[in-house]
Amino acid sequence: MVRRSESTEEYLEAMFKLSRTPEGITVGRLASELGVAPSSVSQMMRRLVAAGLASRDIDGHVTLTRRGRREGAVLVRRHRLSERFLVDVLALPWDKVHEEACRMEHALSPEVEARLAVTLGNPTACPHGYAIPDENGEIAEDAARPLADLQAGEGGVISCVDEAEPELLRYLSSLGLLPETRVTVESVAPFGGPQLVRVGSSQYALGREVAARVYVRS
Repeated sequence: MVRRSESTEEYLEAMFKLSRTPEGITVGRLASELGVAPSSVSQMMRRLVAAGLASRDIDGHVTLTRRGRREGAVLVRRHRLSERFLVDVLALPWDKVHEEACRMEHALSPEVEARLAVTLGNPTACPHGYAIPDENGEIAEDAARPLADLQAGEGGVISCVDEAEPELLRYLSSLGLLPETRVTVESVAPFGGPQLVRVGSSQYALGREVAARVYVRS
């Protein structure tokens, strides 16, 4: 993979992740994801299009080219492998590894990436539950939906959780709401009130805003 600026790599990584969501890639979503101004996103989009990494149609819809998607997948893979290393080998808490992995991913060479994967046992998901692209840039599809969308009596296994906020991760951990844990919705309060959820033998009232950041599969 061609070495690019750290800023360019951050965009490619974010675009790859957004491309896997129903809403897709937009200037507004990229600006929010990266914490930058929309004007900065528009400027970078022009550079990525010129470099053959992205395309933009007449309506302003943005997509990654095949090469851009491949490079984005590599960066996501390095990030999530780095998170696994920090948790599994260095025993860092899962709420502290996202930012550290953001720094590590830009420094990994293909050789170190490959050896890291083997050392870790070729993991398929990061500590927060998100799939790790394989060495060919392919990534498993996961038909997960927000816990907040479930009705009383419905349940599933937690697939992944929003990794961006350390405080949220610490809170979810304290409740046992971790990837691969089964959760059941006991009741749903009206008018946007909390969900009463069961985790093992415990029950918790979970606000909808929090529940919307926990994703479950059947």
